[in-house]
Amino acid sequence: MAANGEKQQGHRPGVYKQKNKGHKHGKHRTKGEIERENKGRVSVTALTKKQRKEQKKMDRRHKANQLRKNKKDMVLTEKRRLGSRDGPPHLAAVVSLHAAVDAGAITKLLRGECAGGVVHLERCVSGVSDSFGLILPRFKQRFTFLNQSTADVHSLLDVAKIADSLVFVLDSTEGWDSYGEYCLSCLFAQGLPSHALVCQGVSDLPVKKRVESRRALSKITEVRFPDARLFPLDSEQDATLLLRHLGSQRQRKLGFRSRRSHLLAQNVTFTPNSPAEGAGGGNTGLGTLCVSGYVRGRPLRVDRLVHISGHGDFQLSQIDAPSDPLPLNLTAARPVKPGKGGDVDMLDGGEDDAPVRVLMKADPSCRESLQAEAEVDPMDGEQTWPTETELLEAEGAKTELTYNILRCYTWKKARKNKRVMKVPKGTSDYQATWIVDDNDEEDGDLDEESSDDDGDDMMDEAMEGDDDENNSQDPGSCCASDEEEDEEEEEVCSTERAGADQRYDEHMDEAAEEEGLKRYREARSNEMFPDEVDTPLNAAARIRFQRYRGLKSFRSSPWDPMENLPLNYSRIFQFQSFERTRNRVLAEAAAEEEGAMDGWYVTLHIVDVPFSVMESVQSGKPLVLVSLLPYEQKMSVMHVLVRRHPSNMEPIKSKEELVFHCGFRRFRASPIFSQHTSADKHKMERFLRPDAPTVVSVYAPITFPPAGILLFKQRNDGIQDLVATGSLLSCDPQRVVLKRIVLSGHPFKINRRSAVVRYMFFNRDDIMWFKPVELRTKWGRRGHIKEALGTHGHMKCVFDNQLRSQDTVLMNLYKRLYPRWTYDPYVPLPLPWVKRECNVEMDDSEME
Repeated sequence: MAANGEKQQGHRPGVYKQKNKGHKHGKHRTKGEIERENKGRVSVTALTKKQRKEQKKMDRRHKANQLRKNKKDMVLTEKRRLGSRDGPPHLAAVVSLHAAVDAGAITKLLRGECAGGVVHLERCVSGVSDSFGLILPRFKQRFTFLNQSTADVHSLLDVAKIADSLVFVLDSTEGWDSYGEYCLSCLFAQGLPSHALVCQGVSDLPVKKRVESRRALSKITEVRFPDARLFPLDSEQDATLLLRHLGSQRQRKLGFRSRRSHLLAQNVTFTPNSPAEGAGGGNTGLGTLCVSGYVRGRPLRVDRLVHISGHGDFQLSQIDAPSDPLPLNLTAARPVKPGKGGDVDMLDGGEDDAPVRVLMKADPSCRESLQAEAEVDPMDGEQTWPTETELLEAEGAKTELTYNILRCYTWKKARKNKRVMKVPKGTSDYQATWIVDDNDEEDGDLDEESSDDDGDDMMDEAMEGDDDENNSQDPGSCCASDEEEDEEEEEVCSTERAGADQRYDEHMDEAAEEEGLKRYREARSNEMFPDEVDTPLNAAARIRFQRYRGLKSFRSSPWDPMENLPLNYSRIFQFQSFERTRNRVLAEAAAEEEGAMDGWYVTLHIVDVPFSVMESVQSGKPLVLVSLLPYEQKMSVMHVLVRRHPSNMEPIKSKEELVFHCGFRRFRASPIFSQHTSADKHKMERFLRPDAPTVVSVYAPITFPPAGILLFKQRNDGIQDLVATGSLLSCDPQRVVLKRIVLSGHPFKINRRSAVVRYMFFNRDDIMWFKPVELRTKWGRRGHIKEALGTHGHMKCVFDNQLRSQDTVLMNLYKRLYPRWTYDPYVPLPLPWVKRECNVEMDDSEME
């Protein structure tokens, strides 16, 4: 302690205090090393990015709670808005899934005054007779119910696209039948909205059997609806519970409809165009279609195009705002009287009709055009204009060439009709017809090679050849004794058996059976020998396969996607970046705040609409409209990813006409199939594979994903079978789809790594033409052609290892394939679906 009583000052370390080095752990770099590597460069983020203030743990928890609460409030607001005063009425469709149930009894119970509801509108949906509007002041909600029949699959799918809830009516014992299972498959693939399961007849059972019946029915329904609740509907109290459930259940969002404004027509009128407007009046010409209904989804703009499901794209002229026909306030209820043509004319509660307020009119300068295809200029690639002398010379050469062609054709035709052939002695006239002259055979082969059809396949030619051989049996070989025996056997057959066979054959289409048998044989042959074709004997392979090329590596070898494009590619549109355009368009649609808002009751004036749309409404079909996003009316190459539906067992060949349901659109087209890979080249599939996802490419209007895809195949009797289901993949005209053919040869002589191969080619020039292409074998050997031996197609090949005698030598050739332009927006109405009881089964013996 100090002598003067002051406190002693604590020791402070000086500049000479020892400082030990820190422990060097692992691969740590010093600051000096980092500075030497950077060479004075400083990170941009370190200079411009501001220092973020660290939040405490409690602050981060409060922020997460606020975000969670905002999302929950937004969902609840959207849920409570549906069916309320500010939103559209809750649209519910009643669908029966069994032939023995009556959906009309369900709607009759819902019409009753069970929950204090008031039926304010009868037949409130134009075209649907069994529809009504229901107001529930007790729940402060309003509903629109319609009874949708499952016989018309198109109408069922259209209603399910815009319905807020589906009420499935089940049988109390079986649940649903085979046709109900088919309808459920279509609805699940398209996108199923919120739903409820209803059954009738449970109260009629004895008390002891009610629990067992409900338990058995729940076991049946849990396969399709694992978490759904089953509602018995036999009294007004049950109807009240169902209405409460429909109004409070969670709404399932469908991506393809939540991003677009859509509308169900509740009142439709048609006004023909006057002759001054350039269209013929009357029922056969165009006119203005006035459609009234509630806007759903996003705001509806007048300058956007609208698509009427099943009829095409059209333009709007104006949007009106009539008074709401289904007000939640009963004091504002207005009388309703049926109009002409079965539609409903909504009148105001006053003595005079309320004036219709015009919301917006279309501006011709801002309105989107209906142009779907690009304008093709055939002279776009020309660089110079020919002179008059060149035109005269070309005309003279053309005339002379036409004369020579006609003269040669006439001479060949006459020579073909009047042909004198030398045949062996004793040859009959029938046998002489099968002797073919070599010159005619060569001419026929050249004519076949000149055809520019991408679907020409050597597999088809081989199958046709097999059919011709089977049909070429000599009818004179049958003996008279065999005919007598057949007649005796026919007489022995009983009358009952003959009658049963005749009745069974009445429902059989022989042409369809032959076509199905041929298709099954082609599919089985392609499965056993994928892509293998036969080299023609009487034609040069370098001419037959002149469009094909060899690739050293299918994965890494380059292929220019802009090389030798077909003429149809000049009619389509493409994006520089489809994903970037999609994100921008969807973001703009989500932020849209102009136009007719969600929940408004409006009248759309659609111009230049054919009268067939009005005829469809008058025949009892609902009318569904959707507002298209930008660019969705233009044609391009669309790719969809699908899987084969388990219920379909028939082989589906590439370039076969199918019916597409893509979002709100449906059309017919002939697509091509390819593998779903992440490479820049994709191998074409000749048939739709049942065990793997397949990409389907087709010319179609642009649609931004997500969107559900359904593929149907129409039978000869008008029934449409569900073939595949999937989703929209992308829009990319530069997607390279390559068709592969495999030429096969067999080793004739083997000497270690070299071998003589035959039966792949049949002349020396073809071997020299395909010499640069690499060879492979089924057992994994690789090699190349060294030289040709002789003039009959034998060639010496060298491989990376010794060849086995039972191995097969293969050569892969490729060419790019494009879809066919067979787009047809008008799909015929399907007949009611009928389940096929038996499918064709093929054995290996039948393939032989």
